[in-house]
Amino acid sequence: MTEKLLYPSWKDIVVFSPDGPVPKKLLETDILVVVLVGMTAGQKIAPHSGPATVFHVLDGSGWFIINDNRLAVSPGATVIVPDGGTRAVEAKTKMVFLGAHAGKM
Repeated sequence: MTEKLLYPSWKDIVVFSPDGPVPKKLLETDILVVVLVGMTAGQKIAPHSGPATVFHVLDGSGWFIINDNRLAVSPGATVIVPDGGTRAVEAKTKMVFLGAHAGKM
């Protein structure tokens, strides 16, 4: 993956698909993965576990379900998922968020 140093606006690169969320990888190294995710209203990401992750909501509203805790989110919210924690996402409105987690170590 070619390393890009600047994305002037996330609005120009976010992907929305009627088939479901399509994470756009902004960075992928051996130690870090950063994605931009766009979801339309009603779309979901099924529960799954993974490495410690930080999510930051840029636009829209919905819910992050972290280890059975249903958290309402809106622009500016930051969600922390512990290592091995279960996470799921449900978009109430069109929603965009950034996610960052450990890469392949």
